[in-house]
Amino acid sequence: MSERIDPITLEVVRNKLEGIANEMQSTLLRSSFSPIVKEGLDASASLFTVEGETLSQALAVPIHLATLIPVVETLLREFPLAEAKDGDIYILNDPYLGGTHLPDIALVMPVFHDGKPIALSAAMTHHQDVGGMTPGSVPTHATEIYQEGVRIPPLKLRDGGVLNDTLMKMMRQNVRMADSFEGDLNAQIAACTVGARRLGELAEKHNHDILQTIFAALLDRSERLTRAKLLEIPDGTYTYTEFLDNDGVEMDKPVRIQVAVTIEGDRFHCDFTGTNDQVKGPFNCVPSGVAAATCFALRAVTDPDIPTNGGCFRPLDLTLPKGSIVNPQEPAPVNARTATIKRIASCVLGALKEVVPDKVPADSGNELLILMLGGLRGNGENYVVGDIVASGSGASHRSDGVDMIETDATNCMNLPVEALEMDIPVRINRFGLRPNSGGAGKHRGGLGCIREYEVLRGDVTVTYRGERHGAPAAGSQGGEAGASARATVQRANGNTETVPSKDVFTLSPGDRLSIETAGGGGFGDPAKRDAAETEADYLNGKALSR
Repeated sequence: MSERIDPITLEVVRNKLEGIANEMQSTLLRSSFSPIVKEGLDASASLFTVEGETLSQALAVPIHLATLIPVVETLLREFPLAEAKDGDIYILNDPYLGGTHLPDIALVMPVFHDGKPIALSAAMTHHQDVGGMTPGSVPTHATEIYQEGVRIPPLKLRDGGVLNDTLMKMMRQNVRMADSFEGDLNAQIAACTVGARRLGELAEKHNHDILQTIFAALLDRSERLTRAKLLEIPDGTYTYTEFLDNDGVEMDKPVRIQVAVTIEGDRFHCDFTGTNDQVKGPFNCVPSGVAAATCFALRAVTDPDIPTNGGCFRPLDLTLPKGSIVNPQEPAPVNARTATIKRIASCVLGALKEVVPDKVPADSGNELLILMLGGLRGNGENYVVGDIVASGSGASHRSDGVDMIETDATNCMNLPVEALEMDIPVRINRFGLRPNSGGAGKHRGGLGCIREYEVLRGDVTVTYRGERHGAPAAGSQGGEAGASARATVQRANGNTETVPSKDVFTLSPGDRLSIETAGGGGFGDPAKRDAAETEADYLNGKALSR
């Protein structure tokens, strides 16, 4: 049927679909209440076919965009579209039922035109707090999922336009900042509604059958283009191993991630046999997160000009040993799975580092440092603010790594100093690039950053979720490793304490937390670095010596 659709119409509709997803994303960010969303951009929107394949994605967070795929699959099983009504909205966050971790709550809305379902509109937001044992709901010392917050199975948040008030009251009762929580949910509803409205306008220009034919043609085209690019990679099995510092509970035990990537014709298979058994702490990663990491890596080694949709992911197969950190069994904790997802993506790319060096850079710092700061305001109200602090990316064959940027399946922003200081009684005394933190090479690794927090009033509970305190980011093609991360607390009484890579602790007025994130690995022989680039780094304060 796709032959009946001329290529101009296909391209016009494709761009329209991408525009709809990005308008949903803009609505989501502009309507949300929590700083981690409106400033940190930790939310995503996308459209799906009625069969549950990704139709288009906003320019947002790859982890969210890919983990929405199993969410939609679960919800379609629970609520068949044949029984759906216009105005229905479904909700889910349970990682063992298709979600990713509890703070990431997904809403999915069926979209109708002339009484027929034509697509699905979806939005996922990282909620600032969903309950659990620590403010911010990412306790690094959790040992079971019940400690991490409220679990939401597949449910109807709205039934034909009528909000489920009982469910909303239950959720509000289990979070620390109920108004902000509900405000962010309403922003997700608004984003899904925008998607539904715009899809309805698109459907007015094409009848139902033509529109479904266009959708199928777009997915098939992306699949063909992706398979063609995979055929350009030499067949073979390529392995890579990395280690997380620890699991947050057994602090002296590195956590092994091992992958064998097999390219066979136009197939892309990732086998995680040999990866660590599931751990006691919350760095386990359910299969949806592994799929997100591998989908990201697959897109990175093919062609960025291929339109991203479900067709791109059809060549992907996974082997995930049961009971391992990439396929944990309930009730293993999973709240800190972002660090694991990033390292999985890094491993898959690292396995292909030698075979496609023009596409894969040196290892990135891939430390997405999460700081959750929680306490009480003077009026007794709870506050929780999450700060997201990035590290340096790995250098590539053509350029230095990027300083302080999120890599490997994440795409958020640190909170601006002014936004954080306005919201909580904490002052940022220093924020800048960390000199000499990028690995040496013909092209040096990206720099990490230095950021210092000082508590002004009241006690603040801090959840520190770092990485790369142990194993640094490796270089490539003769490049050197980047600097490891580190953090210290300077107490008001003059004492200094070293912060391990994962910790939950309390800061009191006058205490200061200083963090230094990891640098990316270098690429190529350091002796071949251009002298002018070395001089520029020194003059710009990125290097402490020439």
